[in-house]
Amino acid sequence: MCAVCNSLVPDNASRCSTCGADHGRRTTLASALARLEANPRVTMVRVSVADDCCPSCAAVQGAYPKEKVPLLPQGACSAPNGCRCYYEPVLNDIYP
Repeated sequence: MCAVCNSLVPDNASRCSTCGADHGRRTTLASALARLEANPRVTMVRVSVADDCCPSCAAVQGAYPKEKVPLLPQGACSAPNGCRCYYEPVLNDIYP
């Protein structure tokens, strides 16, 4: 889904066919990653995958330093319904 116009687009599309947004920078997942990277409470970012994910997605599962997080969706994802990976924060403090 395009983060700009909410049109449905294929996971591997580099641009939205409706509004022309660059999906390398403007996907919902890219926006979520940018927010996590900007949050000082987040020490690392975890890539979570579905139990029945494809081998490409299984290979990126885990926690990463903010500067080394792989981009989602994975280009080589072979899941029939598209990539279902997502980002989760790893926090240094749970309570303020």
